Amino acid sequence: MKQLSKILSYPFTVLFYFFFGLSMLFFHALEVICLRLFGYHAFKKSVDYFNWTILRCLNVLGTRFTMTILEPLPEDAPIIFVSNHQSMWDIPPIIWYLRKFSPKFVSKIELGKGLPGISYNLRHGGAALIDRKNPRQAITEMTRFAKYLSATKYSGVIFPEGTRSRNGVPKEFRYKGLEILFKYAPEAYVVPITVNNSWKLQRYGMFPMPLGVHLKHTVHPALKISDFENSKSCIEVVEKTIKDAVEN
Repeated sequence: MKQLSKILSYPFTVLFYFFFGLSMLFFHALEVICLRLFGYHAFKKSVDYFNWTILRCLNVLGTRFTMTILEPLPEDAPIIFVSNHQSMWDIPPIIWYLRKFSPKFVSKIELGKGLPGISYNLRHGGAALIDRKNPRQAITEMTRFAKYLSATKYSGVIFPEGTRSRNGVPKEFRYKGLEILFKYAPEAYVVPITVNNSWKLQRYGMFPMPLGVHLKHTVHPALKISDFENSKSCIEVVEKTIKDAVEN
């Protein structure tokens, strides 16, 4: 049965990439038009619906999505969403289902070029683009990003493992980025997110993509940064919360 499913996944993966590629090209043009002619809010709507469309493309593979928000999230302060990272497909559900919080991502600087729709949003939508080979640039960019979240009350999303887990087992968190965010946005709330099963979409790499994966996000209750004695104690709680909810 598993072998048959993998064989069937080949034509469906081709179909998925066809629709995904068209979506990237269409929404790249739409994002440019919206931003230049109608401003940020129209641009954000185009980004939101680009990610809704990505979810619909993934439905071609039989992919299902569950976003469980355990408690209502604060709306009067910036939020720092902290998530484990299993694949690139972790991201579209966060953008779509948490769109009211205007999530902005911490991303490696390489993704700021070459990906229609995605790179343009990263460059113009408020993301932090980090050069991992340049610690000084990374610190400066994270500091700017924290101050930006504080001023706008938007939300930030960071994957502190640094790289994705290829088998779903969480990697150790890197604390530096979170410590900078907490320092320069001390009034923010931190919200842990646990992602499950996303890695299965790339268990064979980028091709083929398996059929029938149930991708799950659990959004845990918000924690107020200022309630903790220091950044390290807050990060330890966040890391434990996320990892305890990872499915084996």
